Amino acid sequence: MPSPFPGMNPYLEQEAVWQDFHQSFILMARAQLVPQVNAGYVVKAEEHIFIHELDADQRRPWGRPALALSGSDRDRGDQTVGSGSTAIAPAYVQIPSPNIDLEHHSVLTVRDRQNLELITVIELLSPSNKAGADRAQYIDKRQRYLMTGINRVELDLLRGGMRLPFHGLAQCDSYALVARREEQPNGGIWPISIRQRLPVVPIPLRPPDGDAQLDLQDVLNRVYDDAGYENYIYRTLPQPPSSGENADWSAQFVPRR
Repeated sequence: MPSPFPGMNPYLEQEAVWQDFHQSFILMARAQLVPQVNAGYVVKAEEHIFIHELDADQRRPWGRPALALSGSDRDRGDQTVGSGSTAIAPAYVQIPSPNIDLEHHSVLTVRDRQNLELITVIELLSPSNKAGADRAQYIDKRQRYLMTGINRVELDLLRGGMRLPFHGLAQCDSYALVARREEQPNGGIWPISIRQRLPVVPIPLRPPDGDAQLDLQDVLNRVYDDAGYENYIYRTLPQPPSSGENADWSAQFVPRR
């Protein structure tokens, strides 16, 4: 069955769930768009990589299990170790740990079918896009899209984190932004309440082609079903926790076990 919430499911924001949801959402959105644009465009899932430098106490040895021979085995040289030989003991080979962490962030791109020129980029924000060093990197990337005249669709379905900078954005739990090449730096924005169905947003193509349509709620529901989220995401409270009236309202949709 689809997600029990009418719109965004707040339980999908858990750290243990979000990365899986993000990856699955991108691929499901691609599946919805491809039949609409197949004549003149390709829709690709691509990766942006964010590099984080780790503190010393966060670094861990890398390694893998290996096979180590006992002293008597080594003495045999290259002889085959048979069933009657001394048991082979497991060992662990350690290599130095790098002092960086790589975060892979999937995005959707719509490209011209003939020359693969980038027409539109579709981003589903992650918590790292809204905080710390990654926030600055993401805002810089936003600016580069503006300067190069690329259509941009930005989806922030997260209640948590600090909202990215906007002028005149109404109070909301999440939003969808569509910034067309010919309208930038302006763009159309859909403020979304957790109590609302996620919208159908236009995906700009190259004129004179009309927009494709991305039904965010349909994508979420299909991902929810395919991933079997109902089997495990309700074991803890949502992150961040709902408060006040929204907490009482949300409780009615949580499946009873």
